[in-house]
Amino acid sequence: MDIPKSPKGYFKVDDDAQDKALKKKAYKRWFIVVASVVVLLGVIGTVAVARSQKNNPHGLSSPSSTPELTPAASLKNVCSVTRFPDACISSISKIPSSNTTDPEVLFRLSLNVVVDELASISDLPRKLADETDDEGIKSALGVCGEMLDVAMDSVNDTVSAMEVGDGKNILNSGKIDDLKTWLTAATTYYETCFDTLAEISPNQSEHKTSAVSRNLTSAMRNSTEFTSNSLSIVAKILSTVSDFRIPVHRRRLLSSNSFPSWVSPRVRRLLSAKSVTPDVTVAADGSGDVWTVNEAVAKIPRKSNTTFVIYVKAGTYVENVGMDKSMWNVMIYGDGKTKSIISGSKNFGVDGIKTYNTATLGVLGKGFIMKDIGIRNTAGPEKSQAVAFLSESDQSVYYQCSFDGYQDTLYTHAKRQFYRDCDVTGTVDFIFGNAAVVFQSCTIRPRQPLPKQYNTITAQGKKEENQHSGTVIQGCTITANGNVTAATYLGRPWKKYSTTVFMQSEIGPLVGPAGWMRWDAGVDPPSTIMYGEYKNSGPGAGLTERVHWAGYKPNLSAAEAGRFTVDAFINEQDWLPATGVPYQPSFF
Repeated sequence: MDIPKSPKGYFKVDDDAQDKALKKKAYKRWFIVVASVVVLLGVIGTVAVARSQKNNPHGLSSPSSTPELTPAASLKNVCSVTRFPDACISSISKIPSSNTTDPEVLFRLSLNVVVDELASISDLPRKLADETDDEGIKSALGVCGEMLDVAMDSVNDTVSAMEVGDGKNILNSGKIDDLKTWLTAATTYYETCFDTLAEISPNQSEHKTSAVSRNLTSAMRNSTEFTSNSLSIVAKILSTVSDFRIPVHRRRLLSSNSFPSWVSPRVRRLLSAKSVTPDVTVAADGSGDVWTVNEAVAKIPRKSNTTFVIYVKAGTYVENVGMDKSMWNVMIYGDGKTKSIISGSKNFGVDGIKTYNTATLGVLGKGFIMKDIGIRNTAGPEKSQAVAFLSESDQSVYYQCSFDGYQDTLYTHAKRQFYRDCDVTGTVDFIFGNAAVVFQSCTIRPRQPLPKQYNTITAQGKKEENQHSGTVIQGCTITANGNVTAATYLGRPWKKYSTTVFMQSEIGPLVGPAGWMRWDAGVDPPSTIMYGEYKNSGPGAGLTERVHWAGYKPNLSAAEAGRFTVDAFINEQDWLPATGVPYQPSFF
């Protein structure tokens, strides 16, 4: 039997990560468990001392008082949970106000370190681009410049969220999940820059390419490590303290009659209503306010907390549309996913456009909602990576939409996203990215790829253990789009901690018995991935011949699968009901 040809990709799992993954020794797991307990005890002590000192500012002793913990010991405890503890200690200890035992203050200081570092390198991609005439390198550096910009926004959002007011601290503000999401996004943006640099054509000057990549990667080392450290502190200290109720922190869920301030009453009705009054109407026949989607996008107010609604009448709009980071709370709807179509054909394989820039529609601003729209990339299978839709919009919703392409159709780039009753077609890695995303009641349709290629539905890009991200396919139908004879797999692990779960879905016969494919031929993925299945059905759901990877669980327990249901995984603050989209909070 011929081995399916591995499609040309631009994602690479680090070789050292693969090597480490092969060294699966039992004692290491025991060490991790013991070390985690020790760290948790240290953290609890740090928090207890900090609170004791706050409640007893004059240092009056009592028989039950907590033993004193020095600032140096507190900083060491906090930094011990990070990937780069030496960098954590050295960067924070330089700040005069680091003479504290309060882990929340230390976390704030870790954010200050990230902001300062990002500010110092923000202009570097532009400067490097000015030093070369190579258009491929310039294009890659342009993406990197944008990634540093949006990373700074995500870190600044985290800093702003720390100002909770009303005598609260971050532990009782209900914002821990936001912090994890935004810092995860920042680390994802760095990785997107590195992936884009790797896309630079080998036909270009190898010397120039390697020099640029080396210079920028080296300059970004501190920001990458510092942001990772801040994320670790949130995930392993602030969240842990919150979960263990030390101090007591009970997440304040919104009541059924209370909605996030950014969701207007008309948007809450929109997803269930047949009509609504839009702010601007797009019509190719001239019957609307504007002729093109881009003209409508130009009318969107910047950073508005009032929802702006765009109605796209039936028709095919051949254009590439981008909604930048300042376009908040935009709703776009059409006459149906097969009637209102936005179509583009940008691609990497032939045109050489960097994958991030190939999207027919790209959305960056928070709170985006889309209904009854079809997004296409018509580049075809010969032109390699060609994105139809890219989203890094936090708390975004896609209802009754379609996403049609071949390789890399749907780029769920970052933050929290929800897809309901949507259609997605493609070939290679056609749902990919590092968002925390759930697809519910969607139809996922692999199509015939190039000869000797195989289909992979997902390629999830979680790079770090503490990132809040993963791809969840729940209650969906996986069926062929036309005649598909190519080998088809549920996914392949793009990064070291790749996380993908298929549950309660109908899997058609086109999915082969193995179910999943390695990223690199002949090399099993690292044990750090989290791939799982739960109560799927259909001819392609059989588990007897599935892969035997250390990080793959063919039969998740209800408790394990429950971590990936909508309410547990992306709806921690109860934002989804406010949009009016139908969804199942737990299991079907």
